[in-house]
Amino acid sequence: MDFQVSGGQRAIEIAELVIAGWTGRDKAAVEKHIAELVAIGVKRPGTVPVFYRVGASLLTAAPEVEVVGGSSSGEVEFVLVSARDALYVGVGSDHTDRKVEIYGVTVSKQMCPKPLGRELWPFAEVDAHWDRLVLRSHVTRGGRRALYQEGEVGQLLAPRALLERFSGSAFLAPGTAMFCGTLAVRGEIGGGERFEIELHDPVRNRSLRHEYAVRELAIAD
Repeated sequence: MDFQVSGGQRAIEIAELVIAGWTGRDKAAVEKHIAELVAIGVKRPGTVPVFYRVGASLLTAAPEVEVVGGSSSGEVEFVLVSARDALYVGVGSDHTDRKVEIYGVTVSKQMCPKPLGRELWPFAEVDAHWDRLVLRSHVTRGGRRALYQEGEVGQLLAPRALLERFSGSAFLAPGTAMFCGTLAVRGEIGGGERFEIELHDPVRNRSLRHEYAVRELAIAD
């Protein structure tokens, strides 16, 4: 994929895509998110965090994604992108089919495109004040835009801690992108016709943003 990094363009070939789930630092917050999904029929994970491998071809920066039916929804996440010489941070949406999630979480992760914004920040630029970064999402349903998620990334495992759980070291293989977990939603989990995601840095007063429309494909009888 082609990304905007420090004012210039850079191509990073993503060969492996990992979706990390249940990554909260606070056990009570993790349990709240698990309870949200259990309430809609999703099986409780055996251990946390969990790392799901999905096809790297699912990554997209397109302004519109196509999904089957109306049972999918997005969720904002910070995304680690590893190049040969540096680790970067982006903002993405782990768009997931919630009906399929009841059948199998791994399969549901493979069902939908994974939107990722084109702009990245070098991780080194935000490392010192990482916990102050803010994740935020808005959903538009029936023409009405509403705040869907908001909170500091300090609620989630920090990148080095997450990578230690993933591989036993604070290293992410070059060519790997990892979605790193999400926050509880405000209200009920659900999709809409448009989803907006943001990773805000209050120290440098800047944001990574991406938005996409959702086109529902009809389900044949």
